[in-house]
Amino acid sequence: MRIDTRLSERLKKVNPSSTLAITAKTKKLKAEGKDIVNFSAGEPDFDTPDFAKNAAVSAINQGFTKYTPASGTPELKKKVAEKFQKENSLNYPPEQIIVSCGAKHSLFNALFILINPGDEILIPSPYWVSYPEMVNLCGGKTQFIKTLAENKFKIKPKDLKSYITNKTKALIINSPSNPSGCVYTRKELEEIADICLEKKIFVISDEIYEKLIYDNLEHISIGSLKKELANLVITVNGVSKSFSMTGWRIGYLAGPIDVVEAIAKFQSHSTSNPTSISQKAALAALDAPEDFYKQINKTFHERRDFALERLTDIPKINFVKPQGAFYIFCDISATGMNSLNFSQRLLDEALVSVIPGEGFGANDYIRLSFATSMEQLQKGLERIENWIKQV
Repeated sequence: MRIDTRLSERLKKVNPSSTLAITAKTKKLKAEGKDIVNFSAGEPDFDTPDFAKNAAVSAINQGFTKYTPASGTPELKKKVAEKFQKENSLNYPPEQIIVSCGAKHSLFNALFILINPGDEILIPSPYWVSYPEMVNLCGGKTQFIKTLAENKFKIKPKDLKSYITNKTKALIINSPSNPSGCVYTRKELEEIADICLEKKIFVISDEIYEKLIYDNLEHISIGSLKKELANLVITVNGVSKSFSMTGWRIGYLAGPIDVVEAIAKFQSHSTSNPTSISQKAALAALDAPEDFYKQINKTFHERRDFALERLTDIPKINFVKPQGAFYIFCDISATGMNSLNFSQRLLDEALVSVIPGEGFGANDYIRLSFATSMEQLQKGLERIENWIKQV
């Protein structure tokens, strides 16, 4: 039997994650004793807060280590529903909430139950690396909506309209965005929502970075704008970025009842429940004090401003000021290198790790994360400046 006939055809369309590849090489070099400055991280560098860790320890000690309902514990779903209502003006009963093994899992579940073969999913470009691969795995087709730096990488209504066909099933919106850091305003989301309502296409709103917004901007959940959107919007979030709980693997979504019931059925046969202990930790996280995010946001804001000021002085690098998340999407086209070559050489020659933009649909860009200490930012940006002057 030939080896290529043993595996599923759908996997041939899926590309490995460039994010994970560069991260793996970074870890390997660090293990070898190299002084690597890591700007590739896709997770906050602060520790999981004690109130979440203590809740997990308590759960273990109390024997809360068995199966839970596949779609999440009733108490956590109730807490998520309260969070959505209080913070996002989204009114969903617990029955319309699904807790999954991370926001990525929630996104995949939503796409899996929506997509029929040949359905088209609209994805603004640049995009998070996993969106198109999820669509491929689910048997759909991606249609990338090209965005421009001068528009802060946000789609315009006329562009959205031009991409919608009779095969369009859903639009993915990510605000704040990975990798660009763009944040959509209420007016911009209203215009997008009107088009999706008119064309009757789903909106999958990835809001995992909602707490990391700068310059007094406001996070708006597109599903909160009109009652009619309740039947079309699937809102995805989780505790990974807001509470530095990436390894705990708890995400959640809310959506139309038929969508949620289908996801619950699918999840019951694929993963069963998310980890019982992590659900207890997430419950404690969502009960965090009102001022919990203030210092974290202030820290990231200061790091962003410092990094932008330094990047301004580095030749051959341009950027659009990110409004949210913890990434700066840097245009490196003036160096004459593509993103993969740039990233590999920077790691090998200057011991600085960044993510190539190729996997985000922008081969002239690299993603630089400022989810690291000010000391590391200073050291890494100095290395980049010295390296660029030599290449």
